[in-house]
Amino acid sequence: MGVVVAVDAGTTGVRAVAVDERGAIVGLSYRELPQHFPRPGWVEHDAEQISAAVSETLAELHAELEAGGTPVAAVGVTNQRETAVAWDRTTGRPRGRAIVWQDRRTAARCEELAVAGHLPVVREATGLILDPYFTATKLEWMLGPGGVEADADLRVGTVDTWVVGHLTGGAAHVTDPSNASRTLLFDLRTGAWSSHLCELFGVPPAALPEVRPSSARYGLTAEGCGLPAGIPVSGIGGDQQAALFGQACLTPGMVKHTYGTGGFALLNVGEERPPTVEGLLTTVAWQLAEGGPTTYAYEGAVFVMGAAVQWLRDGLGIITSSDEVEALARSVPDSGGIVLVPAFTGLGSPWWDPWARGTVLGLTRGVGRAHLARAVLEAMAFSTRDVVEAMARSAGRHVLELRVDGGAAVNDLLLQLQADQLQVPVVRPVVTETTALGAALLAGLAEGVWDSTDDAASAWRAERTFEPSMSAGGAAGPYETWLHAVDRARGWAR
Repeated sequence: MGVVVAVDAGTTGVRAVAVDERGAIVGLSYRELPQHFPRPGWVEHDAEQISAAVSETLAELHAELEAGGTPVAAVGVTNQRETAVAWDRTTGRPRGRAIVWQDRRTAARCEELAVAGHLPVVREATGLILDPYFTATKLEWMLGPGGVEADADLRVGTVDTWVVGHLTGGAAHVTDPSNASRTLLFDLRTGAWSSHLCELFGVPPAALPEVRPSSARYGLTAEGCGLPAGIPVSGIGGDQQAALFGQACLTPGMVKHTYGTGGFALLNVGEERPPTVEGLLTTVAWQLAEGGPTTYAYEGAVFVMGAAVQWLRDGLGIITSSDEVEALARSVPDSGGIVLVPAFTGLGSPWWDPWARGTVLGLTRGVGRAHLARAVLEAMAFSTRDVVEAMARSAGRHVLELRVDGGAAVNDLLLQLQADQLQVPVVRPVVTETTALGAALLAGLAEGVWDSTDDAASAWRAERTFEPSMSAGGAAGPYETWLHAVDRARGWAR
């Protein structure tokens, strides 16, 4: 059958990952992706750097596979969601830089729309809120006075659409429901772009991609993409929904959390669209067939997770590489009374405060670099508890375990802190690149590499389970202090 290659176009880097029919990763190539910060609160990418990284990683991976005589059966794509890209249909060139999901430049516009009374309509249609995190106000900003011209050659979309277009030589202009549902332009009730919301945000519907199932053939690879021409491109999933699929959370009530640049918890709520609830997002998890049922999820989004460790490394110079943070944090028994709220780009779920800013409280003369490192890991555990408990309450379900993945999932201290705070087992899989695994499974299902979702789910295996090591009462005190610190951080930049 060959392997399935997943292209994982993330926020800080691009990976090309080869997955065999057992779900094992048998090859990986990576390129770091530069981020641009032209003003405070602004975060941008160069879309051509994304496509160049895709080509480079695919070419490197394919050379390795070809040397071993391993063919490629299909390609799947997963991506940083919400990031807005605009480009020219004829030239294929970007029309300006992409505006990244972390960008806060449209915070005032979101507030203006909410004051004008648009939030209830947006919330009911999309399951989202008016926040600069999402794509629509980014596109509105791009298309504003002096910006991108909304002519017949304009194409817009999220990063998955840009990457699939690159892979297919511009032949496919598509997205899937998991990504479309993150734009503020997709109506969950109809499963289609909303003409009303397109008009509200000034986005021409003709420029938007076609919405296809998450597991379907969109086109074939073209020359110059890094792979040989003619390979099916057959799976798309937003990174967090792909991770939910890759973690085999196929049954309603199952939860996964990804510790990436940000942190994202998703709870599978099944095939009936759930009601919108305060503080959480309703999102499409996946749709596996044309006209088939849609699986939905509740999501809690934390904007800063691994980015806080990067801040310790790049901003403060406390560590020289991210993998040093665990040993440094373990060198002290606790955080020395300090609490870090890493609201560097505002607060996501369940607070949704774009005006919050990073805060360190409780500093005394005895606090050192190790205490700050431990406070960063504790903040990651506390933030995850915030969103997981909010989702469980809203869904009326008791979380039995938390499946985790992402770069920081290798950190044993973090996962033990997480188990203590949630008072449930935290399970780390053998394959922690579950975002890429999910995209590969979606593509492989479309091309017959896996016969069914049950067959695909058998690719997931647990590596280690972290059981709670303290009582609920023991975890409650530090968590209450965290909530007090969050309250202090809120509204700072208003």
